[in-house]
Amino acid sequence: MAPTTVRSGNVSQSRTTGKPGRVTIRDVAHRAGVSVASVSRVLSGNYPVSNDIRSRVMQVVGDLDYVTNAHARSLAGGGTPTVAILVNDITGAAFAQVAKGVEGAATLRGWLSLVGTTGDDPERELTLVNMMRQQGVAAVVLLGGAYDHDEYQLRMARFARSLDAAGSHLVLVGRPPLESDVPATTVDYDNESGAYAMTSHLLSAGHRRVLVLPGPAGLTTAQGRLQGAQRAFEAYGVPFARGLVRHGPYDDEHGYAAVEAALHETPNFTAVLAGTDIVAAGAMQAVRAAGLRVPDDVSITGYDDIPLASQLTPQLTTVHVPYEEMGRVALRAVADRREGAGASARRKGGDAEHLVLGTHVVVRGSVRPPKRGR
Repeated sequence: MAPTTVRSGNVSQSRTTGKPGRVTIRDVAHRAGVSVASVSRVLSGNYPVSNDIRSRVMQVVGDLDYVTNAHARSLAGGGTPTVAILVNDITGAAFAQVAKGVEGAATLRGWLSLVGTTGDDPERELTLVNMMRQQGVAAVVLLGGAYDHDEYQLRMARFARSLDAAGSHLVLVGRPPLESDVPATTVDYDNESGAYAMTSHLLSAGHRRVLVLPGPAGLTTAQGRLQGAQRAFEAYGVPFARGLVRHGPYDDEHGYAAVEAALHETPNFTAVLAGTDIVAAGAMQAVRAAGLRVPDDVSITGYDDIPLASQLTPQLTTVHVPYEEMGRVALRAVADRREGAGASARRKGGDAEHLVLGTHVVVRGSVRPPKRGR
């Protein structure tokens, strides 16, 4: 599927002057009614100033969300641009592939890359975004799914506008897009369609009782994969067994535990639709531990197509997600805003942008028509 783009206009303006661009030290001085030198002294902390001046300056700094940093030259195009990659878990293979794509594309342009981990902690995420903003990075790239609720949307919008005011840009990879008036770029993949295609593959092979392990309840990636599976069952006119859905983390322990429990509770399932390749690997172990064989007794599929998928025995049928390409697209989207025609967009704050890449099923050896009697 060719990438599609949705754009909508938005202009970020200085709250002091009404002119496009990031807030400057002169804007702070003007609003506070003091000299630029006085603002500099307050911010540096190296010179004595009166409490009144300090209080006025810091009040304006907060009101205007002014950023002072050691890398301001890079924002103005005079230094080496840096992109910050923030990921939930640096050990995740899918995350690593996206980061590889970002870093590789950055290196080709002579940019620097920084990597930080959030541990799926919103407060840690907020802290890191603010730190990167103060360091003057060209962009902050946030990787991985999220829990899409009002608080998330508000927090991301705040991140995006804060970075935009500082001359930087927010890029969300594999996360829900924001409202059209928020200056951010989203690079996503066709998650639901990938799950639909994989479920259709199982149904075409004759499977009707499928254990579905979509991921953590409430996570956007898991929701999309579950919706894709349900849509396929509906399209094939097959009842969807909600009792065979097991939510849990994207790790092998969940895959093992979910299959082990299901074999005792509802042992007549013939296939496992795992939310990731890692979950599928745990499911394979549980099937074998029960004295069954893959795919002779139970077919198993994954999602992601990380290197592990082709290393398992049998090799795993899975959904290929172009993670590395998503990273390259994310970096190119930022670079395009800063270089050539993108320079004017950077000065004005820029438009919201949503890019979607396609997924496809990779057929290997872990799926077979079900045995009679199962």
